[in-house]
Amino acid sequence: MALRKKHREAEVSTDSLNDIMFFLLLFFLILSTMVSPNSIKINLAKSTTKNTIESKDNKPIHLAVTKDKKFYINNKEITEANLETEISNYSSKQIEPILFMHLDRDLPIQVIADVMTLSMKLKVKPVLATAPNK
Repeated sequence: MALRKKHREAEVSTDSLNDIMFFLLLFFLILSTMVSPNSIKINLAKSTTKNTIESKDNKPIHLAVTKDKKFYINNKEITEANLETEISNYSSKQIEPILFMHLDRDLPIQVIADVMTLSMKLKVKPVLATAPNK
């Protein structure tokens, strides 16, 4: 009597593979919406104390710009066209000129960038003045 052995082929069940792939796809879609590489987080400046660094020999230049783009150097109103010449006049009298910038928070970024570029061009150290926290 010959007994036959039944040979079964080995199978891998892939029934749950579709569910796993769906959950992985869903996970990566949700994760990709949380991470946005085009955004830049900016920490805005805040201050807690008031330190002055003025000395008799080297007084800083105070530049104030209002939200309607009026420029003031040491409380004297000037035009935007004369800004470079006025800063260079004040900075030529100093060994290490410092420019304190009192800029309105509603100013467009381009105005702030122009003032920073001008200070770098004239080799004046720019310092952004902030309002104290209350």
